[in-house]
Amino acid sequence: MEEQTSCFDDHALAPMISLELNVAMFKSQWQFCDRITEYLSEILGQGHSDPARYSNFLSVAANELIEIAFRSTDEPGRISFSLYRSATFNRLRIAFACEEAFGWQSTSARSSERQSLLGAGSDLVLKSDGTILLRNLATLFRAAIRIEKNGAQGIQIIADFPSAEDFQ
Repeated sequence: MEEQTSCFDDHALAPMISLELNVAMFKSQWQFCDRITEYLSEILGQGHSDPARYSNFLSVAANELIEIAFRSTDEPGRISFSLYRSATFNRLRIAFACEEAFGWQSTSARSSERQSLLGAGSDLVLKSDGTILLRNLATLFRAAIRIEKNGAQGIQIIADFPSAEDFQ
């Protein structure tokens, strides 16, 4: 997965879908996390020999990332969910406004653990319990997961999942 870790250019991927919601509406009901996950996972499963198996398996990871976004934003504005596809991986990108005090912290330190988990050059990390969750997701799903700044007060979570269907 090191190839994907160093390449986070969405232009190299075919866009599949983009969904944008008002943060207040998204935060109004916890069930939106499940509904968005189900919708995105169905799309991720398209084109696989066993679409239900692939989408069900990845829905676990997608749901965790969407719930992180749900808990991490109280800022007014928009939250967007985008899916992209290449020959070797599928990308989920979640972008939203977020204050550092609300669960995220900036750092210029780049430990080898953070680089392997979040990708080289990442300057945002979750506090320790979230970092463990992301590390586990990255390991279980053989995913490259990165968190990066998106404008002055926004962040984006980018997760690249292999499109191979050989999950164990």
